[in-house]
Amino acid sequence: MLERFFKLSENNTTVRTEVIAGITTFVAMAYIIFLNPSVLSMTGMPSQGVFLATILTAVVGTLITGLFANLPYALAPSIGMQAMFTYTIVFGLGYTWKQALGMVFLVGLVDVIITLTKVRSMIVKAIPDQLKHAIAAGIGLFIAYIGLKNAGFLNFLVDPQNIMTLNGKPFTEGGGAKVIESITANGGTTPSISTFAQPAVLLGLIGLIILVLLVVANVPGAFLLSVLITTVIGIPMGVTNTHIDAMASFSSTFHDFGSIFGQALGPDGLWSMFTSPKHILIVVLTVFSMGLSGLFDAIGTFIGTGMTTGIFSEADQKEFYEGKGFKSKMDRGLVADTFATMFAGIFGTSNTTTFIEASAGIKAGGRTGLTSVVISIGFLLAIIAAPLVNVIPSAATAPILVVVGIMMMNEFKLITWDDIEIAIPAFFTSAFMAFSYSISYGIAAGFIFYVLIKSVKRKFNQISPILWVVTILFLLNFISLAIN
Repeated sequence: MLERFFKLSENNTTVRTEVIAGITTFVAMAYIIFLNPSVLSMTGMPSQGVFLATILTAVVGTLITGLFANLPYALAPSIGMQAMFTYTIVFGLGYTWKQALGMVFLVGLVDVIITLTKVRSMIVKAIPDQLKHAIAAGIGLFIAYIGLKNAGFLNFLVDPQNIMTLNGKPFTEGGGAKVIESITANGGTTPSISTFAQPAVLLGLIGLIILVLLVVANVPGAFLLSVLITTVIGIPMGVTNTHIDAMASFSSTFHDFGSIFGQALGPDGLWSMFTSPKHILIVVLTVFSMGLSGLFDAIGTFIGTGMTTGIFSEADQKEFYEGKGFKSKMDRGLVADTFATMFAGIFGTSNTTTFIEASAGIKAGGRTGLTSVVISIGFLLAIIAAPLVNVIPSAATAPILVVVGIMMMNEFKLITWDDIEIAIPAFFTSAFMAFSYSISYGIAAGFIFYVLIKSVKRKFNQISPILWVVTILFLLNFISLAIN
């Protein structure tokens, strides 16, 4: 039965090989069940609920990939998108986590529609490859920067003369407030390295060193192993929370999950964002940016891991770019990715992506959807780890963001830096992502400079209609922000 359904012989694999590959991939990416709650809980979401939402999203998305696309890949909440969810949409744009979940659902819904109508492949062709590489590298820089900050490695000196607003109101030197809710400072704010005098910061440094050594030594499951080791080291340092109540943890996990499940479609979610033309424009551009980032992430993983192994043949890739139906594995894999993101919004977590860690299972011989089924089973069994969610300190998870960000920066080498027409938009894409804390603004900056430069050089044939439309929308968004 398994032989016929997954076409094992046709793909030169066996049940034993697929099971080993599935276990290998699961161990390599299991860290996400601890990292995702750690990041999303900053928005006010209950971490135990996000833990279960992460697992259920991974199970559903990965099963769709295995059973519908017959591919050995795993889907789970994206690190880049969890950062965008928290730091751009909630902290930057001021939306609530319920509204952010509404955007996640909308991204999935729109992606399902444009994927089924082949518009998604048109978008892939419309965006220059150099900008795609800049987007991927920029997300890596963004993630690494967040990891450094979350670990406590960076401090920021804010002099009174550099403070622009205090608690949302204009600040005058000498004026103050009894309670400080927020401070906006100008470019005079000076970053500096931490003194590593605090136990949590020191533990973060220890965790980063452990993770780097494990990754360099190619230790299987390096990310998960580093989290566990760092958490244990944090016990005598007083950083790790040693209070574990298993029954209470399981109870709160399901209770908290109930408080976030379906909020994306509730009155305070998706439907509360379309209150004015300005808000509609922001939502549209944010949804587009999220969808675009997820699309390039998934395709990059497919091509990077599937070409040399034969999972995607040249004929399959040609069918994806030129075909009209859904005969290619890559098409079906993207369909699975879009549905998974839609479910992610409903369950209560950020957008999904096809995890690059699947390459570990592919190296172990995984070639079919049976690998994905085994991964899904692994995630289901991981529910027993619920009591550990609030035990693991952020110092144990922050190093993962740094190292994953570093790994994503290999995209920089694919950019033609000696061509100034490419270097300028590529630089602003990546720099704006990291230093404005926004993937959307990074994409906007890259598109705007690309269109501007190509227009000045009169190379209009290199600017697709889709790029023109999106760039104009980004400009309108910046104008509306300036006016208001």
